[in-house]
Amino acid sequence: MSNQDEVAKLREQLLVQSSAAADNEKIFLRLLEREIDLLKARSLRELLEKMTVGLANSYGLNEVSLVLWDPEHELRHLLVSEAGAEIEVPGVRLVDSMTAVTPQLQRLRSVWLGPYLGGDHKMLFGQVAQLASVAMIPLMREENLIGCLCFASVDDRRFTRHHATSFLAHLGTVASFVIENAVNRARILRSGFTDVLTGMYNRRYLETRLVEEIARAQRDQRMLTCLMLDVDHFKQVNDTYGHQAGDRVLREIGRRVQAQIRTSDVAARYGGEEFAVLMPATRAREALRLAERIRKAVSAAPMQATEEQALTVTVSMGIAETMPVVAALDLATLGQGLVSAADVALYRAKADGRDCVRMAD
Repeated sequence: MSNQDEVAKLREQLLVQSSAAADNEKIFLRLLEREIDLLKARSLRELLEKMTVGLANSYGLNEVSLVLWDPEHELRHLLVSEAGAEIEVPGVRLVDSMTAVTPQLQRLRSVWLGPYLGGDHKMLFGQVAQLASVAMIPLMREENLIGCLCFASVDDRRFTRHHATSFLAHLGTVASFVIENAVNRARILRSGFTDVLTGMYNRRYLETRLVEEIARAQRDQRMLTCLMLDVDHFKQVNDTYGHQAGDRVLREIGRRVQAQIRTSDVAARYGGEEFAVLMPATRAREALRLAERIRKAVSAAPMQATEEQALTVTVSMGIAETMPVVAALDLATLGQGLVSAADVALYRAKADGRDCVRMAD
């Protein structure tokens, strides 16, 4: 081979390497751009949408799905609590068991590229026809598999076992961290004074607000009324249809209660299947009318407990009122006494046959 031929060959190799380097730089810049976009997500739901629809659009993929391990249903509860959003996020599957989607996930610890296999991959993706190649990116935290980011293309050459996986592995690491951060942020936002399941105020908030409202009632010499609400036969819902069905029922009851109360009222999930409503400057007789509206609204239409089963649910309620005397100093004790009195009235409603309202003596 002459020197000129060698030079020409070297130039050709250099052009190939330069082209490959330019392509890698484009891939890296696109990856960096997507990482920054993921980090900018303002909520858990927005992040999950960016990881599915966003990545599909960015990389020109026919489908992207995200499988996340959620055995305690915490992610479901956090998603619901974000501005009352529904659980479902397109392309996202929250599962109790990773292997229930595909047995391949049981041993997946590094990026897998290869052909689309109907038996192994059909549950990972939706209805896109003629998928031909797949990339499965494990999401790991502390050596545990917490999820899988799955890419699919109708091009059988898009993902093959001969392609490098370093960029995808890096994306999987970043995705794992941003999901963990988003979940932790959602926990912090919701754990203080908000019930994760229903998005309502929680008992801690109610007890804090109760002291404030007792003090205001004492100062203004006006009535403060408390309504306690309990779901009738709720244990049967859990035992018959499962706890996820029970969660759906509680969320729907929370929505119906909040739809009936006034802006001045304070509604909270008190615990389990029990809810409470504080009504400032309200006498028990006025609260009775509100309670009846809530009772009728809860039972007016069936609630979807499962995809196939709708249930008609009833509630029992108790009402108590107080006007603290000016000399009273222990506001917390007065507040607890008000709640206890409403609770006693609630149990009387239970004893009187349920699906009714009773007032404290």
